[in-house]
Amino acid sequence: MRHRPFLIIISSPSGGGKTTIRNRLLQVVENLAYSVSATTRPKRPGEIDGKDYIFVSRDKFLKWIEEGELLEWAEVYGNFYGTPKTPILRYLSQGKDVLLDLEVNGKRSVEFAFPGRTVSIFILPPDLETIKKRLIERGTESGEALQKRLQLIQDEMEHAFEYDYWVVNDTLEQAVNRIVAIIEAERLKADRALYAPLRKGLTI
Repeated sequence: MRHRPFLIIISSPSGGGKTTIRNRLLQVVENLAYSVSATTRPKRPGEIDGKDYIFVSRDKFLKWIEEGELLEWAEVYGNFYGTPKTPILRYLSQGKDVLLDLEVNGKRSVEFAFPGRTVSIFILPPDLETIKKRLIERGTESGEALQKRLQLIQDEMEHAFEYDYWVVNDTLEQAVNRIVAIIEAERLKADRALYAPLRKGLTI
């Protein structure tokens, strides 16, 4: 059944497993495209331009802001991050649903730009201890920096009430299966259908 394509926004606190879930969704969900974010930060070892991020110069990013090319953007620790508009419009015109990985402020901007065409999912950890363990294993922060990160995570989780769905990431497959079920249900909603029955009893 054909449906009007829509945007699927996923968010989670740091260490919530969002990136792993995102990559798995792109493997198992048909007709789903991913909106790659743009950034001015340097590329890290192993990262692929156009897949992990679209790496651009600061001047180009600022030009995109002036031209209205970015649906949302933010400056984080001196680097810019944003969501280019053109690829999303191209995917939608191709009939594909688009997956976006955004923070809460970016979510609000995209919802404003595409009213009625977004579904938002907040990925929750089983508990804070699980996130703390994941952050320690990641090895990017420790001591005071880790405590600040955990406090930020608690602050981020307060925005979970702004989302359409909650999914607890207890195991990868369970979390992915829940999100797949959400996407399938949203695709079947009557107000997304690209047809209208011509008469009562019409079989489609």
